[in-house]
Amino acid sequence: MVLALAITQTAGYGVLYYAFSVFITPMARELRTGVPQVTGAITLAVLVSGLVAPLIGGRLDRRGGRGLMTAGSALGATAVLAWSQVQDLVQLYIVCAVLGVASAMTLYEAAFAVIVAWFDGARRPRALLAVTIVAGFASTVFLPLTGFLVERYGWRAALVVLAVLYGAVTVPLHWSAVRGSGTGGRPAASRAAVRAALGERPFWLLVLAFLTQTGAVAVMGVLLVTYLIGLGHPPVFAAAVAGLLGVLSVTGRVVTTGLQSRFPVALVAAAVFALQGLAAVLLPLVGRGQWGAVSAVVLFGLGFGVATIARPALLAERYGTAAFAAVSGALTLPVTVSKALAPPAAALLGFPLAMGAVALCCLAGAAALVAYDRRGRTRGPA
Repeated sequence: MVLALAITQTAGYGVLYYAFSVFITPMARELRTGVPQVTGAITLAVLVSGLVAPLIGGRLDRRGGRGLMTAGSALGATAVLAWSQVQDLVQLYIVCAVLGVASAMTLYEAAFAVIVAWFDGARRPRALLAVTIVAGFASTVFLPLTGFLVERYGWRAALVVLAVLYGAVTVPLHWSAVRGSGTGGRPAASRAAVRAALGERPFWLLVLAFLTQTGAVAVMGVLLVTYLIGLGHPPVFAAAVAGLLGVLSVTGRVVTTGLQSRFPVALVAAAVFALQGLAAVLLPLVGRGQWGAVSAVVLFGLGFGVATIARPALLAERYGTAAFAAVSGALTLPVTVSKALAPPAAALLGFPLAMGAVALCCLAGAAALVAYDRRGRTRGPA
């Protein structure tokens, strides 16, 4: 099951999310619109995925992930196929809204709910790490593949190929390999668990921690290349340095998982978030030199994927597994909104202020996790 989820997450993020950046320019040209208008479609997809996360989380708790993730895979493949036929912005936005629903049904939040429900506390960290390590290379695999397909066949034909590939890979794997049937409980039980979480301070400390750090990571992921070029670096160098983030995110996840056996997860993640804040402070100061830029990006990149494995670990630790997906969905909503809105907000601030905001957000996230750890880490049943 872990191998299957690793494959489907790689394909899912590659096709449903990362590939979009390759299609922006040819779509804008053919649809006769601007790049910002086209880019807004992926922002809508991210927002929709966050909005439906609580509903899907409750469903995962009650029924398990097999049917839901299989249906989500089929929906995602159909949406990508429909994407290849859009003729205007309205159609593109409708398709991306559907992609958002499919993403919520199939990507990390759903996969983590399946893993948390199936594996015990001793095996769970290794299962989460295995899936995220492989999926961490989604951009490495699918960005060049998509670029090749667009150059060779055009963007519409490329989307058809990706839709067929995604459906052929993910639908059978989700149907045959995903285990766990859910609790079979009533929706009221999930809503009660969410209400209980919303009524306590530790949950909101987790919201603050991951909302701020996710926003900071989103800003760096979207704007880092442009910022490095603004510091005077050639575009090729800027892109190469930014490309380190994906590799370093895997390194950070491995280190974090190893440290979990010795230290509380919250404190490990807090230390990494603080390191990212330091990196954001250093980048404007030393980033005009090549080694300075590389050093700052390396420091920031080590925490690029840490939140991905820290969130499910902390939620399972405190709230148990019975209503994990529902509580996770409640946390996912504000975090996803931050992920969607932080990059355009940072662009409006301008780069100097944006880097300062990134640093403050990372430090705020670290402080929130330290405060969470001090209030006690375990509440609900395992």
